[in-house]
Amino acid sequence: MKRCLFVLSALLSCTAPLCSVAQSVGTSPSFKGPVGLQLYSLRDQIKQQGATALDFAKAQGFVEVEIGLESHYGLTAEAMKAALDARGLKPIAAHASLDFILNQTDKAVAEAKRFGLQYVGVAWAPHKNPLDEQQVLKIAEGFNQAGKLLKAHGLQFFYHNHGFEFQPYKDGTLFDLLVQKTDPDLVKFEMDVLWVLHPGQDPVTLLKKYPNRWALMHLKDLRKGVKGDFSGGTSLDNDVALGSGQADYAAILKAAQEVGVKHFFIEDESPVVLQQIPNSLKFLSSVAF
Repeated sequence: MKRCLFVLSALLSCTAPLCSVAQSVGTSPSFKGPVGLQLYSLRDQIKQQGATALDFAKAQGFVEVEIGLESHYGLTAEAMKAALDARGLKPIAAHASLDFILNQTDKAVAEAKRFGLQYVGVAWAPHKNPLDEQQVLKIAEGFNQAGKLLKAHGLQFFYHNHGFEFQPYKDGTLFDLLVQKTDPDLVKFEMDVLWVLHPGQDPVTLLKKYPNRWALMHLKDLRKGVKGDFSGGTSLDNDVALGSGQADYAAILKAAQEVGVKHFFIEDESPVVLQQIPNSLKFLSSVAF
């Protein structure tokens, strides 16, 4: 009886997200997630504090994480793997350079297998500004090749949009051309919401336009009043807590679930990331649609 009273007392004293059930962190009756954390969000903390910086991710209730494949912010791959394992953090996806995947495939695959990844992708396509048709065709060729190389080892390749791909092209954008010229089986996409909003695109429209291509999503919000462009860059201060910026997350998450996005990762690049992430999780837990 005393044990039951102790457990009840502990549950009543818990506050989200610290005491959220791991599988439900950042979710609501409407939004099912799963919600993980892109560890780039903690890059500065990891560089300064080492593995102990990951205690924050565990304390927030995260289980799934997205990592870098070539860099671990000052930690060795072995140290990062041990740190993640010790905290029950499970890597699902990783970002790498296209050159690394294409020209050091064996090493890229070995690192992916070390961490037990399902997805390996790139977040920046090498190009010269302004992006044009010929460059997109070359990028698409590289993506298809990377996808084929990774698929042979049971890994899914993906591309994370970064804003510059939405230059107008014919009756659409260069992003449309990129989607059309990549193999749907070999190349999936990770929508970064901020980098859809920044060049003036609508995330919901884009999700519904290509319902079978989106596998992953970066949950980020763009400060209200910011007018973007096709540069693929903006002040880190413009990355704000979810629900406080320009994104209509109720509509976005509803559409994302409908088209089958499988994993969602908060990525917060702001200087106040440790303050914003709890607020973002609180917002996500209240999203209704």
